[in-house]
Amino acid sequence: MAIDEAALQRLIDKDEIREVALKYTRGIDRHDDDIMREAYHPDARDDHGEYIGDPDGFIHYAANVHATNWRWHQHYITNQFIELNGPDTAHGEIYFFAVLVRKDGGNDISGGRYIDRYEKRDGKWAVADRICMVEWSGIIPEAEAAVDYDTFIRGTWDRADPSYLRPLTSSRANRVPPQYVLPGRDC
Repeated sequence: MAIDEAALQRLIDKDEIREVALKYTRGIDRHDDDIMREAYHPDARDDHGEYIGDPDGFIHYAANVHATNWRWHQHYITNQFIELNGPDTAHGEIYFFAVLVRKDGGNDISGGRYIDRYEKRDGKWAVADRICMVEWSGIIPEAEAAVDYDTFIRGTWDRADPSYLRPLTSSRANRVPPQYVLPGRDC
């Protein structure tokens, strides 16, 4: 069976574009300017509501806004529709969901879409133009946590975060809470 080179290239291109979206979310959540910058071409434009402008300005704005208003945050990418428009241009509609924990303990949540134009330059796909659309948002008031956060390793907004460890090794001592040890079984 012959390999359909064009179909294979389409799959590769779409996968590389999906990786762009994930670099953006990892970069914004880790406050890693270098990773976030990889999602954009240097002359890209981002219309992100309050901020409209170039990637470097947005990266600086996003880091300041997140550090000022929230203790932790996570941005999720969900549905992704990618339309290839030739070998070097594509458009995407990427759904997102964000949870941001306020310094006072409440949670801000929002969802929307990134409407993107991607370009492939020098073999690299990246955002050339972005419109961020927040389509819903809400607040979850502070409540008693469902888990004991102190039992978990906490993430950081820098390269000290465990996601950067290579090779990853877990070094904490084994433990099982006594109430979850089943009779006759070792954990």
